[in-house]
Amino acid sequence: LREDIFQDLTFFTKFTVEGDDRPDIVATKVYDDPTLDWVVLMANNIVNVQSEWPMSQTDFHAYVTNKYDEETLYSGIHHYESREVKTTDGSIIIPRGEKVGVGQSVSYYDDALGQQVRATDIAIPVTNYEFEDNLNNEKRNIFILKASYLNIVFDDLEEIMEYRKGSTQYVSETLVQGD
Repeated sequence: LREDIFQDLTFFTKFTVEGDDRPDIVATKVYDDPTLDWVVLMANNIVNVQSEWPMSQTDFHAYVTNKYDEETLYSGIHHYESREVKTTDGSIIIPRGEKVGVGQSVSYYDDALGQQVRATDIAIPVTNYEFEDNLNNEKRNIFILKASYLNIVFDDLEEIMEYRKGSTQYVSETLVQGD
């Protein structure tokens, strides 16, 4: 995609990939054309579908059971994340989901209480399964190029990929010689 299109969020809409949907299924849902799967991938800068697209449930299960043994998959701690810590008036001291160490605590002055406060046990364990599941689910949030802008992309590609007299595969303006 052209840089000016890629950088302008008004050209896109947010989309959540459901279940085991592949790029061609998403293209069918959005554009009513499964052959526009490349637009879905291009709009999200996805080059490697195997690693950058959300895995199907079957593939995900195979992946995590191959990567972790049964014991460490569900009970092994991958890392710790913070729970949200706020002052009495609602100001966030530590946002939820930050990576922290086990036993992490924080001290802060709460203006509404007029005193120093210490929040302990703000670390929440994240298992290996939860980590991998979250990673896979993050890939479900993609952007879709609005259908009204498809012709701009098609015109740009036609201009970029035009065969001209003198090129090795040129036969005529409507015919190109294959390799």
